[in-house]
Amino acid sequence: MPRLFIAIDFPEPVRARLAGLSVGVRGARLLPPEQYHLTLRFVGEVDGGVFEDITEALADVDAEAFNLRFSGVGHFPPSGPPRVLWAGVTPSKPLLKLQRRVESCIRDLGLEPEGRNYAPHVTLARLKYGKINRVRDFLIEHSGFTMGDIPVSAFQLYSSTLGPKGAVHVMETSYELTN
Repeated sequence: MPRLFIAIDFPEPVRARLAGLSVGVRGARLLPPEQYHLTLRFVGEVDGGVFEDITEALADVDAEAFNLRFSGVGHFPPSGPPRVLWAGVTPSKPLLKLQRRVESCIRDLGLEPEGRNYAPHVTLARLKYGKINRVRDFLIEHSGFTMGDIPVSAFQLYSSTLGPKGAVHVMETSYELTN
């Protein structure tokens, strides 16, 4: 069964800039830049029929193209041992509108709601044994990180397979936004 998520992909220059952020964090398993994305909705494992329904339903999501901005860095969970390092994405009205429409589309197919508040971010690294002192320098050094006006003209449906070296993502379909 495919494991699915819906996301916004980034051009190579954006990925390259993001890749430079988490270098040097001891104990971090850096994600390969080709896996950087902004998740709009994690779906999880579905059977082939639901996969087809999702593929078709997402084609009806109507949203306009917009620009995206990055702002700041952080870690999840916000308290306790850090497990994920991320770059923050400014939650603009067009981004949140797109995310709500994708969420509504998935729920209309009978799938459960996400269950947590949407926090737009791009995962940069994972920490097996997270200790705040290992990420403190990262947080301080990049607290003012910004990058902006990145054009978003499409969103994508991805499948993901978990393996011993991490997940392998495959773009299944891309959906154009209107201008």
